[in-house]
Amino acid sequence: MPGVESFSSLRLHLPPVRVAVYVAGAAVALLLIVVFGTYGSKLYTGWHESRLLKRATAMLEEKDFVAANRLARQVLERQGDSLPAFYILAEATEKQNSEETVSWRAQIARLQPDNIDSQLNLASAALRFGQIDLARKTLERVTPRAQDLAAFHIVAGWLARAEGNLAEQEQQFAIAVNKDPKNDLYKFNLAALQIHSPDPEKSARARDDLERLTQVQQFRTGALRALLTDAVDQNDFQSADRFAQQLQMSPEVSFGDYLLCLNFYRKLDAKKFEALLEKVKPVAARNSGDLGLLMDWMNENGLASEVVKWMDKLPAAATAKPPAAIAIAAAFAEQRNWSRLRRWTRSESWGQEDYLRLAYQGFAARQSRQSSADAEFDTLWRAALHAAADQPDREIRLARLATKWNLPIESEELWSRLSRTPPSRREALDSLYRLYRANNDVKKLYDVLQRLHDASPNEIGIITNLARLGLNIDQNTKQAQELAKQAYDRAPDDVSCAVTYAFSLYVQGRTTEGLEILQRLPPEALHEPHAAVYAAVLLLDVNQTDGAKEYIQVAKHGPIYAEEKRLLEDELTKISGASPSPTPLPSPSPTPAPPATSPSASATPTPELSASATP
Repeated sequence: MPGVESFSSLRLHLPPVRVAVYVAGAAVALLLIVVFGTYGSKLYTGWHESRLLKRATAMLEEKDFVAANRLARQVLERQGDSLPAFYILAEATEKQNSEETVSWRAQIARLQPDNIDSQLNLASAALRFGQIDLARKTLERVTPRAQDLAAFHIVAGWLARAEGNLAEQEQQFAIAVNKDPKNDLYKFNLAALQIHSPDPEKSARARDDLERLTQVQQFRTGALRALLTDAVDQNDFQSADRFAQQLQMSPEVSFGDYLLCLNFYRKLDAKKFEALLEKVKPVAARNSGDLGLLMDWMNENGLASEVVKWMDKLPAAATAKPPAAIAIAAAFAEQRNWSRLRRWTRSESWGQEDYLRLAYQGFAARQSRQSSADAEFDTLWRAALHAAADQPDREIRLARLATKWNLPIESEELWSRLSRTPPSRREALDSLYRLYRANNDVKKLYDVLQRLHDASPNEIGIITNLARLGLNIDQNTKQAQELAKQAYDRAPDDVSCAVTYAFSLYVQGRTTEGLEILQRLPPEALHEPHAAVYAAVLLLDVNQTDGAKEYIQVAKHGPIYAEEKRLLEDELTKISGASPSPTPLPSPSPTPAPPATSPSASATPTPELSASATP
């Protein structure tokens, strides 16, 4: 077309300089497009992530944990290793009491391997949610660098507690207080522990600290609880009355605190107790959880008959479902009212707690002694196990019931399974210990003690028990001798440690040295039946027959264990040159064990009263 040039013609007729300018401009434009396309996207992404983090942080501060969680997860979708997002998720899930906390703390610890606080937070979260092995490994990893930190010893103390080692817990808490003497939280932790100490100086100091902390708002209620419990245990009713009144007036008083007060008034005055109980009942009836707590407390304190009377006055809607339904079933079982228990547990499902309904129904069937009782029990018990399968918290409750109901086969099966799960391991192993000790199954008993030692290698009560039993049944004798020496070196004044080491020396043919160890103990300490066995054996070994007689008489009246009876009989046979032994000993009977719900026992002068006795 005339007068019009094509674009290509126009470009071809441009002067060379203008062509160069256009080319350069095009190159710059292309470069800018690339730059902004690459880095502009990153800038926008960074801005968006920052905005999401700010919103998540705001939601966290406003205690909207669900929103904070959602926003932080959106950040992780864009930036998989966002440390701020991990922090927000850890805090949010922790406030929601979610086990996910552990995984988020683990991510933070992974990204900050040299940050002690991050590692201690991981260990603390692991302990909170029962992951004991993870907590132990985490602390072992940071121990060389963290020993000077008070916080490290607090976490180490809670680990010891989780493992059932109360002596180690006290030691770690004391170190923390020494390193940070102005920290009231650390002082409270230590005082709440030491107020129960058999050492009068420690317990008196703990009472003083707790009395002071009743004036600090943060610790007031907790300190009053500890002081009230201690005063009731000490039969100091005047102090208990004062603490009970202060606790009831506290703004943070809980329904559980009313139960503490009931414990006190039951000891103090029957009329006041009955009046308070009647006053508390209508309060409990307003809340299903409180109703269950009060009924459980009544069952545990010999008031099962009152529970049954009270249930008839309550609306069916309040008693037909857990937790009240479970407490009522327990009351029928306490009263041995099997027919009514069977009728009660044939009602509608208890929802998530239905495994307990099946267990109670099965136990009632077995106790009815009908021809089909055992078969019905087996069916219902297996159904309860199936409903609780792979849920340790449910299996623990079934295991405790099996122990309480004296069902050795069922309890061994459950505790053995639970002993492989870190959160329940200690209680399970302690329960197996009591079961095998009651049955005098020393092979299984030794295996359990070895596992307890592996889980808690510094617990002196377990060390002495393992050493003693190993020496008695000739199992891993060298290890037993080393453990006996280790325990004695750590606590030479402890009767259990001294007796065990003396026995180890006897086994090594060094009886005279063993007797020297025993002679350092208070004379009355060796008049405990278990200790008397070893005193008699060592004296008989050096032909001090007259000196051994008093200890033989103490052992004769027991109770002593099967291996101890056999040991003493063998020594008597050896010195008499005749068989049977001239001084027959009674059949062994197991020493009463602590309740299944209290796996750790307090210190005693006897070597094997419990798997976890501590000095």
